[in-house]
Amino acid sequence: MDHIPIDYPTLRVIWWLLLGILLIGYAIMDGFDLGVGALLPFVARNDSERRVVINTIGPVWEGNQVWLVLGGGAIFAAWPPLYAVSFSGFYLAMILILLALILRPVGFKFRGKVENRAWREIWDWCLFIGGFVPAVVLGVAVGNVLLGAPFAIDDNMRPSYNGNFFQLLSPFAVLCGLVSLCMLVTHGAAMLNMKTEGPVAARSRLYGRYAALGTVVLFALAGLWVAFALKGYTVTSTQDMAGPSNVHFKQVTTETGAWIGNYGRHPWMIVAPVLGFLGSLASFVLLSGRRSVLAFLCSAVAILGVISTAGLSLFPFLLPSSIDPQASLTVWDASSSHTTLWIMLLATCFFLPIILLYTAFVYRVMRGTVTADSLGRNPNAY
Repeated sequence: MDHIPIDYPTLRVIWWLLLGILLIGYAIMDGFDLGVGALLPFVARNDSERRVVINTIGPVWEGNQVWLVLGGGAIFAAWPPLYAVSFSGFYLAMILILLALILRPVGFKFRGKVENRAWREIWDWCLFIGGFVPAVVLGVAVGNVLLGAPFAIDDNMRPSYNGNFFQLLSPFAVLCGLVSLCMLVTHGAAMLNMKTEGPVAARSRLYGRYAALGTVVLFALAGLWVAFALKGYTVTSTQDMAGPSNVHFKQVTTETGAWIGNYGRHPWMIVAPVLGFLGSLASFVLLSGRRSVLAFLCSAVAILGVISTAGLSLFPFLLPSSIDPQASLTVWDASSSHTTLWIMLLATCFFLPIILLYTAFVYRVMRGTVTADSLGRNPNAY
């Protein structure tokens, strides 16, 4: 439309970038919550230590989950076909994530209600599930995006999904789930090292180093699998980048190694996997040297690199179809209208800085280490 100062193709790319930023933001901000939850039974050996671990994330986890809501909202408003296919086809996987996430607030609130060891251990394991399960399943979801989902879209743009939950658990998808788990456990361990002292911090450094090395090895294995064994997707016809959203206006082929094609066409993209490897290796070194803040920042860089690697490999695809490649959703044929993207961009430019400023304020107020003594002085502690 003439009155919109940004053309349709540019807006589509901007919203692709914004979706990536929101997903990376969620992985960084809520990722250490998930990592801390997954580490809880291993880094804390008694009730006092467990309370310390829980209270490192207790004041901030709710705010961190806002990034997940923002990501889901962005998919709903900017990429309606993607929302329709993914939220229906991956329904059981998403329910599993939500049920696990629900265990977190319940565990936080109920754990301290009864002075009983068995009671508290039950909720400690619920908090573990609330961290472990989403960390794995989110990675499995990314793996299935790279594999392609079994969906089709008819002439009236109505999607139909032809898979089941257990098809999501292919070997490659499980490998991606393990990459995600190691990556977020490293991030959680770096946070614990920064926010705790004594035995808890020492154990978090140990597990964090193992997880960082696991991230490097598994990420490399996944990259080799993508390059030499996994079929990727390529658009072989011309797409109208400013045309209406209709998946039937293109031709798509599949070929082993196609997902690394973007790196040959745009060599600068190699920065993404390099950041994934270097961030993880730096986290390993810095955790060994007890450089807690830098280790946390480097684990965040690793998350940025790993997720960016997947996104750049896929571009311009958002969600390929494994049973009907022509139905695959791309940046150019699965977006909302020009006007909708523009109005949403204006709203985002207004609200996102507010969210960032509020988040920064909260973290400034909640700064400092968590100790058993500080919990004794805080009547609001978990």
